[in-house]
Amino acid sequence: MVIRSLKASRFRCLADAELEFDPRYNLIYGQNASGKTSLLEALAYLGRGKSFRAAPVQAVVQHGERDFVVFGRVLNRNREVSVGVRNGRESLEVRIDGDSGKGIAELADILPLQVIDPEVHSLVSGGPEQRRRYLDWMVFHVEPGYLVAWRRFRRVLKQRNSLLKQGANRRDLASWDEEFVTLAAEIHRIRRAVLERALPRIEVIAAQLLEDEVALSYRPGWRVGSSLEEALDASRERDQQLGSSQVGPHRAELRIDASDRQAKRLVSRGQQKLLASALILGASDVVQTAMGRPILLLMDDPAAELDRESLSRILEGAVGLGTQLIVTSLDPELIRLPSAPRLFHVEQGLVKAMS
Repeated sequence: MVIRSLKASRFRCLADAELEFDPRYNLIYGQNASGKTSLLEALAYLGRGKSFRAAPVQAVVQHGERDFVVFGRVLNRNREVSVGVRNGRESLEVRIDGDSGKGIAELADILPLQVIDPEVHSLVSGGPEQRRRYLDWMVFHVEPGYLVAWRRFRRVLKQRNSLLKQGANRRDLASWDEEFVTLAAEIHRIRRAVLERALPRIEVIAAQLLEDEVALSYRPGWRVGSSLEEALDASRERDQQLGSSQVGPHRAELRIDASDRQAKRLVSRGQQKLLASALILGASDVVQTAMGRPILLLMDDPAAELDRESLSRILEGAVGLGTQLIVTSLDPELIRLPSAPRLFHVEQGLVKAMS
């Protein structure tokens, strides 16, 4: 998978940006607030249908405009595919080769991507929902049947929660609980199988970047040693009090430990950034191997909060994946790559190709 080009209109500060990318290394440089991150954000929309900055749509559309449009050409499985995303006051519209009947799952399949940005440390220091998203990104790309099971489970979870809010009794919940348990077991089985495949590679890359031993463990969302049926029964009164299901795979946790310490207790943001970056590189490697094709890796100001040696280790890890890299930096001299990247300079939303 290689993204060949990007066009972005009415997107943040960008002035109708058009870029043609190198299949391996690309470097975007410029001052703060010039539009570097916005370019990566536009690329992320092509693979995720949303911003990696967790920004609301109204913050992305240029002032006074109704919507933005992002368009790209992607080489996918030896075939060029056109991908377009429009969003704004109306609902999200996705077009793939001109067909508008597509969704975010199709985007993710055509342009699988990961992001290492200045907030990547929150993968380690933040709440369990971020690590669940990280795990599910990997599982989605490795196990094709996972998305169907997850969507079915979410529908059952939504219905169960609705009944809980209405004060439903045990009998009312019984039929939904049966399907809840069946689907939860399937999600747990798939997650655990993929994670068992992935853990050795992730832990090796994490140890290389952090120069420390790292271990990951998965907690399914209910107490280990008890069945989900037992956990649901024990949690029923609490579920009814809170109006939502307190056990299940939507409550799963991926625990990260380094040198016998819970990783979120690592003192410096730089250490957390190294560990989080290693987790992303490891998952990217696992996904690429499973799919038999590279992903797109976006790196937004990787030098932030890192010394030169740590930055070098992250870049070496990214280069070692063999993926297409698009990197931003205040100073292009800081980003050392095996061969000259295609250079782009951004100033006040204007993008100029330098090589």
